[in-house]
Amino acid sequence: MNKDARIFVAGHNGLVGSAVRRRLEREGYCKLVLRSHAELDLTRQAEVEDFFSQESPEYVFLCAARVGGIMANSTRPAEFIYQNLMIASHVIHASYRFGVKKLLNLGSSCIYPKNAPQPMREEYLLTGPLEPTNEAYAVAKIAAIKLCRYYREQFGADFLSVMPTNLYGPGDNFDLETSHVLPALIRRFHEAKQASSPVVTLWGTGAPRREFLYVDDLAGACVFLMQRCSAREIGEFVNVGTGEDLSIRDLAGLVSGIVGYTGDIRWDATKPDGTARKLLDVSRIHALGWKAGMGLREGIAQTYDWYENNFS
Repeated sequence: MNKDARIFVAGHNGLVGSAVRRRLEREGYCKLVLRSHAELDLTRQAEVEDFFSQESPEYVFLCAARVGGIMANSTRPAEFIYQNLMIASHVIHASYRFGVKKLLNLGSSCIYPKNAPQPMREEYLLTGPLEPTNEAYAVAKIAAIKLCRYYREQFGADFLSVMPTNLYGPGDNFDLETSHVLPALIRRFHEAKQASSPVVTLWGTGAPRREFLYVDDLAGACVFLMQRCSAREIGEFVNVGTGEDLSIRDLAGLVSGIVGYTGDIRWDATKPDGTARKLLDVSRIHALGWKAGMGLREGIAQTYDWYENNFS
């Protein structure tokens, strides 16, 4: 990508999109094409095609998505599958129609089967049933991967996909009904500390294990791949993560310590745990020359600082 290339960051106000925007700006890319949801509804094909026709982006980072945690995915599956299918279909097709040189599609590690061997390698896609609590979202993300693959195979489009592990960082969603586990823990423990609550009760058993990637590390990986790698080199998609995980119970202890909450933590085993383990095999992206740099403790501390500055 040349520094004066026209680059569309779809979803630039979200967690991933804002990190990609920051990274591009820091590296000197000066012609970013940005639209808020109010300005451009990616679920409407006519709006998307009008935008591509008028703005002629050369490169696209497809970071826009409808996202959420277990509760949101379980209670709003129709919204998750419809909106994510429409966003991916419209942006990917318009990128082909209007001659985009390269597109990077952001996926999610929930695409893997519920009982996939650990760590999860790219070739495990579609080898077993999905986790029921986020199946709708996963199906939409799998469809986006296949769209990129088949536009490459049929039309030669340089459309590649990356599958990040669980993300966190500045700009995260801290809404307790729709957030993922790490930002939810930060908010729960912060509010419990402020209220001097003696106990915080958390969903599940705390036994599942999860891997977490600081969002600015992901942004670095995305820009790295767009600058240096083609879709043919990468294959259907490439995992992006740290290659390390921990239990939700240990994560809760780590977050509570960083936040400064000193009360008790209890677990409500009547609530769902979700998938037992989700650890990515990151050997492919390591072989391409990229590795994560942010440690989990430092990343959580920086995220908590951002939360205090913006929500306290």
